[in-house]
Amino acid sequence: MLLNTLFLALRSIRRNLLRSFLTILGIVIGVSAVITMVTLGKGATAAVQAQISGLGSNLLQIRPGQRMGPPSGGGAGAPSFKESDAEAILAQIGGVATVAPEGRSGATVVANGKNWSTSVIGSSNAWFQTGNWTLAAGREFSEAELQAGAAVCVIGETLRRELFGAKDALGEQLRIKQFSCTIIGLLTSKGQAAMGNDQDDTVVVPLRTLQRRVTGNQRVSTLLVSMQDGSDSARLKASLRELLRERRKLSPVDDDNFNVLDTQQLAQTLSGTTQVLTALLGAVAAVSLLVGGIGIMNIMLVSVTERTREIGLRLAIGAREHEVLLQFLIEAVVLAALGGLVGIVLATVASVLLADLMQLPFLFDPTINLQSFLFSAGIGVLFGYFPARRAAQLDPIEALRHE
Repeated sequence: MLLNTLFLALRSIRRNLLRSFLTILGIVIGVSAVITMVTLGKGATAAVQAQISGLGSNLLQIRPGQRMGPPSGGGAGAPSFKESDAEAILAQIGGVATVAPEGRSGATVVANGKNWSTSVIGSSNAWFQTGNWTLAAGREFSEAELQAGAAVCVIGETLRRELFGAKDALGEQLRIKQFSCTIIGLLTSKGQAAMGNDQDDTVVVPLRTLQRRVTGNQRVSTLLVSMQDGSDSARLKASLRELLRERRKLSPVDDDNFNVLDTQQLAQTLSGTTQVLTALLGAVAAVSLLVGGIGIMNIMLVSVTERTREIGLRLAIGAREHEVLLQFLIEAVVLAALGGLVGIVLATVASVLLADLMQLPFLFDPTINLQSFLFSAGIGVLFGYFPARRAAQLDPIEALRHE
């Protein structure tokens, strides 16, 4: 009986193909919108987590001032750090893998007859480890170059591309302000950071080179602390705070004149934000599913009115009420399920195209696809029951007399 009822439902849908398509359009739009929003949201969350992890593994960024700001900005009236602060942290605090003092300055660099405005970073070889940087070619600084503040540098992929194109940049001269340095290394590309800046648009020199030849002062704007795997970040941050307060001669009543940014907490915060936005957009898109359900109920009521004589005839020759109810209910469920399947196909295509356009990873989630399909079928049951029950409760005599 179920199979015959299904065939009857499909025959009725095929008989009014255009009307059936328009009926399921709301379901199609709703399902495709929900799946697309959730898929893109998951891709955005994964992209944010990847970009944050690109800043460094288990990384703490310590900057002067009570508020977060750009690395070169320091804090309002807060003293900068010293190179000895990094040495003290590495020597006195357990659970620290490495510490890199970092200074920054903007500058226009010239090479190969071209110029480019970029960020100049001064640090030690620990900077490459804390930031998860690898070299595509060349080498890091030698100990002698770090101590002497030698005129050597390592450049990012964007800088290499803009200044040298296809030419080999290793061994070439790069002029930064009033001095020239030899390019000894090329950084592997990392792309855009979570905050939108280009991580590859940079040139790295020894810290003392930056201090003596670019900034003209001994300031260290940031301390990059890489924690060992399994370290207790809360305990380590408390130890850092205690040590830095002591070194910066702060009394117990003084507020901290530095701040500590934990990239793991930043990743969790940003991921949580994208997940909330994804859920919100998905909920808004799901409203169209309800609109589609109302459309199904409306067209099923029209169908009952149009087929009143057919219903009366079936009831007159022995069809039971529950069989008539099941016929119309299955018809509504089939309509909704077809809408769900078409919506899943459209959502998959749209998600792939939009993910590529927005440069986000495409993460196929079978769970949200299955849930959307089941929800669309549930919409068919919910909004198809009233018209089906109305058809089943028709009086056969009155139905046969219906014009």
